[in-house]
Amino acid sequence: MSSDERIPTVGVEEEYFLVDPETREVVPAGSQVLRRAASALADQVSGELTEYQIEAKTPPCAGLDELRGHLERMRTAVAGAAAAEGLRMAATGTPVLGAADPAPLRDDPAYGPGLAAYRALNETHTHCALHAHVEVPDLDHAVLVCNHLRPWLPSLVALSANSPFRDGRDTGYASWRTAAGGRWPVAGPPPYFRSAHHYKQLCATLEEAGAVVGDHTLLWDVRPSAHLPTVEVRAMDVPVGVEQAAVLAVLVRALVVQALEQVRRGDPGPDVCPSLLRAAYWRAARDGCAEHALDVRTGRSVPAGRLLRELVAYTRPALEASGELAAVTAAVRRLAGAEDDADGGAHGPGGCGARRQRAAFARRGDARDVVDELIRHTAPAHAAHADHRAPAGPVRHCTG
Repeated sequence: MSSDERIPTVGVEEEYFLVDPETREVVPAGSQVLRRAASALADQVSGELTEYQIEAKTPPCAGLDELRGHLERMRTAVAGAAAAEGLRMAATGTPVLGAADPAPLRDDPAYGPGLAAYRALNETHTHCALHAHVEVPDLDHAVLVCNHLRPWLPSLVALSANSPFRDGRDTGYASWRTAAGGRWPVAGPPPYFRSAHHYKQLCATLEEAGAVVGDHTLLWDVRPSAHLPTVEVRAMDVPVGVEQAAVLAVLVRALVVQALEQVRRGDPGPDVCPSLLRAAYWRAARDGCAEHALDVRTGRSVPAGRLLRELVAYTRPALEASGELAAVTAAVRRLAGAEDDADGGAHGPGGCGARRQRAAFARRGDARDVVDELIRHTAPAHAAHADHRAPAGPVRHCTG
């Protein structure tokens, strides 16, 4: 980035599932937990579309350390509110156990237009994500930044993949949230935008067609925020740990900073083929960081690790400027499985969250062990003081 440009702020929104500590199934208690959590977090916590979920938000942060602190604080507060209702919280992109459709929907007038428009789609939208907001100057910059981020979205899907299980079944995907979330009319990677005017025209057309019923139903994985001066990146599963969440957020910020630099130089971004981008999403959702990935810039299948190294190389100037290069490089290596903590230490097993979930299941063939693993690492400060594991019972197997 230019020496005269300050580093923009970054903020995070995270969604969590509420689970019963005995059955390990998700519980429709979002409204009750929200009332308790709001006493500590005020407007930094809110409900979600289904009652299985709750969302918490950091304020805009200057960097990695500040993000960590806010994430730990809000996760501890939500976990405490859940515990007061006899429940636990788990950070995973899809519910491991329970959540048979239709899901119980939150009674909130704000969701009324979407319920009328999308109907049964709402009843299967039991997904938890991480959203990163990065400060940008205005809408003109924001839409072109989106163009520059489009080729990297599949890599963010792969790095954050944390949803292999859905209702007691291994889906065969590292990120089932990504694979299942594309059913909505405006979701997944956005189209290429020539300008802010083009963006506004398309949004107006989609609204006229009934595919969009308010800014909050523009579910593209990168988009200008409707109410903040930010670009919002929504491609990622919620990570199980604070460290992964914080690192992914500053990596997203670095991507935005590099994109802003290119926009200021007059580069509107690469117009990558939508069909290739869709295929790259599918591959990233299925395999995570394992094996090969589709490089949408060339149309070729390449080792997934190569794309991740190129991602770090592309963002290196911004990460050096923010002092976060070493932390992000090490974290990306762990998430990609290039480094492995064999004892499951502070960072857990190497590899993305999907690998950690499957490793927990493999120990006894019991999906409840997956939920216990998620509970322990979602809010460690709270989990250290809570015995959430129920007595052993019949082993519950996940079928592939």
